[in-house]
Amino acid sequence: MFAVAITLLVLEISVPLTAFDHLWRGIANQWPSYLAYVTSFMTVGALWLVHHAIFRHMQFADQIVIRLNLLLLMTVSFLPFPTKLMAEALHENAGEEQAVLFYGGTLLVVTSIAAWLARYAARTELIPETDTRAAVRGLSDRLAPSLGFYGAVIALAIFAPTVAVFGFLVLALRAIVRTA
Repeated sequence: MFAVAITLLVLEISVPLTAFDHLWRGIANQWPSYLAYVTSFMTVGALWLVHHAIFRHMQFADQIVIRLNLLLLMTVSFLPFPTKLMAEALHENAGEEQAVLFYGGTLLVVTSIAAWLARYAARTELIPETDTRAAVRGLSDRLAPSLGFYGAVIALAIFAPTVAVFGFLVLALRAIVRTA
């Protein structure tokens, strides 16, 4: 599921045909697309690490885990749309605040679902070992503070949308480092 979402992200990067006369400049002018791609790629990568950490310890998946996982799949596979929207808004210098707010809201929902999945798995008998259950709970706890940071970065998007995108990138990199 994560590989498909990551693949779809790169398909949104393109150089307009009108820029082929000055191709290097045309490629460089797509920096909002590269920023959006890297930010979303790192976010999905961090979610994949969390997902893997949860499921490698589970003995089985009950109906709630399956449904939470389906919800996570739905939101992760939706991520290419707000990524493209944000990149286009930053490139066109129009609607940036709204696009970055929408993107940030999507990231907040995806991260919340991943934390919810980790919390549920850690508090049930899906993970038989108490120590391992505590480790998965710790993973959920490490995810949870980032929800507050997402809120702060989303608020920043109102005043400085491009800075907020870099904030989302920092959050994704932080999640990768803390999950690994």
